[in-house]
Amino acid sequence: MKVTSTASTSAAAAGSSTSTSALPTGPSTTKSSSRIAPHSHIKGLGLDNEGFALPTASGFVGQTTAREACGVVVDLIKSKKFSGRALLLAGAPGTGKTALALAISQELGAKVPFCPMVGSEVYSTEVKKTEVLAEVFRRAIGLRIKETKEVYEGELTELTPTESENPLSGYGKTVSHVVIGLKTVKGTKQLRLDPGIYEAILKEKIVVGDVVYIEANTGAVKRVGRSDTYASAFDLESETYVPLPKGDVHKRKELLQDVTLGDLDAANARPQGGQDIMSVMSHLVKSQRTEVTDKLRREVNKVVQGYVDQGVAEVIPGVVFIDEVHMLDIECFTYLNLLLESPMAPTVIFATNRGTSLVRGTTDVTGECLIVKTEGYSQEEVAAVVQVRAGVEGLILGPGVIEKYALQLLTPASIVSQMAGRKEISTEDIGEMNELFLDAKTSAGMMGDFEGGIKR
Repeated sequence: MKVTSTASTSAAAAGSSTSTSALPTGPSTTKSSSRIAPHSHIKGLGLDNEGFALPTASGFVGQTTAREACGVVVDLIKSKKFSGRALLLAGAPGTGKTALALAISQELGAKVPFCPMVGSEVYSTEVKKTEVLAEVFRRAIGLRIKETKEVYEGELTELTPTESENPLSGYGKTVSHVVIGLKTVKGTKQLRLDPGIYEAILKEKIVVGDVVYIEANTGAVKRVGRSDTYASAFDLESETYVPLPKGDVHKRKELLQDVTLGDLDAANARPQGGQDIMSVMSHLVKSQRTEVTDKLRREVNKVVQGYVDQGVAEVIPGVVFIDEVHMLDIECFTYLNLLLESPMAPTVIFATNRGTSLVRGTTDVTGECLIVKTEGYSQEEVAAVVQVRAGVEGLILGPGVIEKYALQLLTPASIVSQMAGRKEISTEDIGEMNELFLDAKTSAGMMGDFEGGIKR
């Protein structure tokens, strides 16, 4: 995500005491910067071709055993041999459990659904706990639909509507058909089309010289862009120019569309109402979250299975990442077992920083999980992590700063160094930030000195 800020200088008109100018008179500069998130530096697991973890790669430092284990899980997911199973990431806070889950999503690619959530999200006053889990699981199951369509594609060279007398009324005329001409690199073709397609052309604001796309079966019309033969007509404009299509005007095209089972559930659970004022108002007043019934999900599964049997669609199991999984109760874990045993189930990744957590009288909820443990970082590894984060945020660290590391203080300290006219962060900047902000241990120690509001 790019955030652009523009700074400009302005000056008042000189030599006049009655008129001022707020318009910028000096040169303006535009500075573009990227938004930095806590895990922006994670680009993958950082493994070599043989599956071994590199010491420092893809934003990761250390955690070689955990990264290699996650690499094996990625291979299993890609080969579709890990669906319906669970992976548990266990370790102390700040050891990279969430980073490992995000790295797995990076390795799988953008086409594989990845749905993160926190254990406390299931506790809602609007929807049941089991419904929240079911929605996340359905969003994590992708469906790639392959469709072959007959289309007409080319540059519009002619658009001639033909009018005739209206048979229902003695007054006025109506469009009986429309004649269009399409041109490609290979040739041209003239088509006689239904008046409904002419209305669609007018709705899309298509004119002669545009490259259009018309579906033969449905009559849907899409404007692709302006033909690049008109690119030199103006010195400056906001049009999108596209090259002249190749091949024949009439052709068969294979289209791929990626959806999820959650999208299909939502589309069928919220049918469109009428266009009267009461229907519109009831749609605005009712809750945005609609609980999908199991009967509807079974019907969607039946339709999807029919597409898969015909070879039209392919099911792509994704990944559900549940952080702070110790927040779930026994009802949630029981329902999770049911979801994992279903024919179309995604891969589930749990993460927790609790060594042993009692869940309503039972602790046996990890029997079907592969467990990956994350280790603590050494002093050298922590220094390397600070250096990686400084590189991502575009900061220059002076000598001695890494030894007195404080990851959360790097960005505030950079502001102090910029105010002082320095390009790099010094130990004095970190020390000044330590006076302004407290870490967890210092804060807990100060609170321990107070008892009942009185300092001991």
